[in-house]
Amino acid sequence: MHAIETGSRERVGTTEPYAPFPVDADPGRWRLTRTVVPTGVGPTVVHHRAGPDPLLLVHGVAGSWSTWTPLLQAADGALDRGLVLVDLPGWGSSPAPDAPLDVDDAVRVLTTVLDTFGLDDVDVVGHSMGAFVAMHLAVVAPRRVRSVALVSGTTLATADAARHPWRGVRTLPAFTLLRAGLTITGEAARPMLRGIARAGLLPLVASPVFTHVRRLDRSVLDAFVDELRPAGFTGAARSAAGYDLDRWRSVSCPVTAIAGRDDVFARVSDLDGLRGLLPQVRTVLLDDCGHFAHVEHPAAVARVLGLV
Repeated sequence: MHAIETGSRERVGTTEPYAPFPVDADPGRWRLTRTVVPTGVGPTVVHHRAGPDPLLLVHGVAGSWSTWTPLLQAADGALDRGLVLVDLPGWGSSPAPDAPLDVDDAVRVLTTVLDTFGLDDVDVVGHSMGAFVAMHLAVVAPRRVRSVALVSGTTLATADAARHPWRGVRTLPAFTLLRAGLTITGEAARPMLRGIARAGLLPLVASPVFTHVRRLDRSVLDAFVDELRPAGFTGAARSAAGYDLDRWRSVSCPVTAIAGRDDVFARVSDLDGLRGLLPQVRTVLLDDCGHFAHVEHPAAVARVLGLV
């Protein structure tokens, strides 16, 4: 891996193998304990490990706690740090709530989880939608957040496309069209996607999301199919549409934003926009990378985050 300064943005190239690790849903590999935490919006499945400097990992859409396992493999299990990996209600193994989560609901779930395990403060890493949630946690509970890392975060361009879908067709077409399709098909999209997978056409459908979809381990695509939740996706889009991003100006902890150059659910210009909101932000652009930086280039992400 090598880093090149481009203005105030770091551009990271890598010669390491693309997506070298599978998604591994065995919690024992990282000495994780599975706990079901009661929250105000329903039971929440958490995989956790006690240890110093706890790290809270928040998945995105089409994700769960296990989506982080390629990063854990690259980071040697994050050594002996404490780990908290949450399946937000409606995602992973956590039952769906009565109504799709909005960003306030998600943050209430996270604070309940932190209270349950007696964690006063954590470093937070969020992917995609989880990056949005991580930032809001830093807004409403600043004393509990030591730092925030946004991995392939859906931030400024996504919020704008959610508010203005006609404009989004031009500025962020993949997100806008997927949102429209899931709004129309609803939960019927899940069996349709499984049928596409059985027909061997899933790489074609997933190709906009990953830079090199045919190099992925099958477990990555299987997780993508299992974790895509239409109600959760459309609910997250609605929440982003109504969110005031100026609230992020109050965040004073260190923030790192990592984006893939080929990400179709965000724009490279988001990194510049984040610097307008957060003068202290460190921005990193990964070459040869789509929307799942922690899966596509986990070693590079681990090094940027200081996990190795």
